[in-house]
Amino acid sequence: MVAKVEFHCGELFLRVGFIVTNLTAVSRAVVRFYNKRGTAEQWIKEGKQAVKMTRLSCHRSRANEVRPWLSLIAYNLGNLWRRLPLPGQIGNWSLTSLQQRLVKTGGRLIKHARYYWLLLAESHLTRRLFIDMLRKITALPVLTGSPVVGSRT
Repeated sequence: MVAKVEFHCGELFLRVGFIVTNLTAVSRAVVRFYNKRGTAEQWIKEGKQAVKMTRLSCHRSRANEVRPWLSLIAYNLGNLWRRLPLPGQIGNWSLTSLQQRLVKTGGRLIKHARYYWLLLAESHLTRRLFIDMLRKITALPVLTGSPVVGSRT
């Protein structure tokens, strides 16, 4: 049994937790192991909620085989997006929050003779946040090097 006592700035009382396990390791190693396990379980939960990773509702076996792959690609793209172009104030949002607040934002594209206007609803995606995201995307390094295998260049 390992007792874990934490003190967080701004909180009045200590946080006390207990881990009961049959692992025979140093207490720090046991706490580190269970913290990593909890983090992994949070990632699984996030994948189930945000991209419906475990949903297999198709009638054909082949479609049910492809669906988890597509969910995994969507999850990885969401994580990449969250880690690279998002500003710090929303970088710790869950994928579900990003999906509901940023991706599913209503908007309208208006075409004029020489330019386009993109009008977005400003509930969560404000103009400043959108500009910050565009700046971070344009600041990403451009990869150069050998062409991708199978591409014709």
